[in-house]
Amino acid sequence: MPIARTLQLRFVQLAPGQVELEMPILPSLCFREGQLQATAMYAIADFAAVGAAATLLPDGGFNTTVDGTIKLFAPARGTHLRAIGRVVSHGQQLSVCSAEVHAVDERRQVHCATLLATARNHLPLA
Repeated sequence: MPIARTLQLRFVQLAPGQVELEMPILPSLCFREGQLQATAMYAIADFAAVGAAATLLPDGGFNTTVDGTIKLFAPARGTHLRAIGRVVSHGQQLSVCSAEVHAVDERRQVHCATLLATARNHLPLA
């Protein structure tokens, strides 16, 4: 996906029902120097959560975000973000998924946001 390349998303871990991604905190994505804008935080959380749901689909299947709610509770300052997506409930048509977003630098990792999302599963045609 072009947006994933623009955000420089990198897969760290991929397992059934779980995805871990990292994204650099780029000056072009900040609303003030060194502090990431919320839209970029939502994007990595959405990719991680809905991506985790995609790991449970059969070959040829894909999913799309239906909705998502993010709670931001700490500034995203550091060198990069790490998002860990998990499946909460997986169904044939819909999956509920979540992501924790952490701001990381060389000294610490701060949990700065949590997303709860619903993904629409599109199964391959038989």
